[in-house]
Amino acid sequence: MDRATLEAYDANAASFAEDWEAQKPPLDVYEIVRRYFKRGLTADIGCGSGRDTAWLNDNGYLTRGFDASEGLLNEARRRHPGIVFEKSSLPDLVGVADSSFVNVLCETVLMHLHALLVPLAVRRLLAILAPGGVLYLSWRVTEGIDQRDERGRLYTALDPAMVVATLTPTDVLFEESGVSESSGKLVHRIVAQRR
Repeated sequence: MDRATLEAYDANAASFAEDWEAQKPPLDVYEIVRRYFKRGLTADIGCGSGRDTAWLNDNGYLTRGFDASEGLLNEARRRHPGIVFEKSSLPDLVGVADSSFVNVLCETVLMHLHALLVPLAVRRLLAILAPGGVLYLSWRVTEGIDQRDERGRLYTALDPAMVVATLTPTDVLFEESGVSESSGKLVHRIVAQRR
């Protein structure tokens, strides 16, 4: 993950977690998950406060959360006891075994990586999926050039065609751009199944 972004999350973990937990539930994301995910071990990559990890667990998808920020992991563990949260980050996901998950959720994380690292990250997300497993990817849409917010977080302007080109060998099951019901921001979403 981009260093300044990680520093922003670590320094402001409690306020970010409070904001995410107070937002409207992302029912649009949960509808997509119900449509495409299979029952089985699931990874929430970039789990943040653990909100979505907890929802997945509560809805029949045994889930482990992973994040680069120790501050956010501490918030997730405090807010959602009984769920496994571990430190690991894209693009490498050190310590996460290949072919170990039936589903992988990576909700609004890719935009915090520099563009050159995104193909590596997508290939690594596919590697931790079991054959036939399902990957959900989304990122906040940034038009034009990369930007940073007032806290220093990086928002990379990603080309959806570049991300889709990296999703081999998979079948793309779903793709759309739309406004997130939770954050109110424009996001791009892709669901792909590993062959």
